[in-house]
Amino acid sequence: MEAFMTCPVIVIKEEEWFVARDITTDVASQGKSIDEALSNLKEALELYYEDAPVMEPRTFYTTTLEVGV
Repeated sequence: MEAFMTCPVIVIKEEEWFVARDITTDVASQGKSIDEALSNLKEALELYYEDAPVMEPRTFYTTTLEVGV
């Protein structure tokens, strides 16, 4: 039976590319669309976890923070 895990991911638009990064491992990938970036990141993470131990799930909280600029 195949195991699955949920990865906390952020996506940032950098010029013409979308960059998707897993917060837990810092593994990142890019694509011309959000879907492509996420698909590429999924593939990269699957390769990463082939050789790395699966980490214990961690709880993440997301929010926004207003700062003066």
